[in-house]
Amino acid sequence: PKKLAAMDLTDAFRGPPAIHRFPGAMAERVRELAAVVSEDYGGDASRIWTEAKDGDELKKRIGALPGFGAMKITGLGATLALRFGVKVAEPLVPSHPCLGGVDSPQALLDYQAAKRAHKAKLRAGNA
Repeated sequence: PKKLAAMDLTDAFRGPPAIHRFPGAMAERVRELAAVVSEDYGGDASRIWTEAKDGDELKKRIGALPGFGAMKITGLGATLALRFGVKVAEPLVPSHPCLGGVDSPQALLDYQAAKRAHKAKLRAGNA
């Protein structure tokens, strides 16, 4: 397969249309993520979850990916469990509504509204 040069990926992120508000930084992060998947998982990203023995190991594997902090670990874990039936990811599903539960345009709107309300509550000190 053809390797993309650094500039090719940055240009792709810049668009038009732009696919991220910080195209240079995101292009670099995607490049780093692809390198980890290539080097650590033989180019097969599914090995991240198919070879994890339990939820704790999956959490560590996802957390070791470039740019993946607590929120992305939860989001990806929930998506794997709720949308793709990955059993080892089930412990990563939070008790609150999350992006992993979104399965329709209406569900996305509901999730975004709940997230805004939760953030407003936190700002008001009522959490």
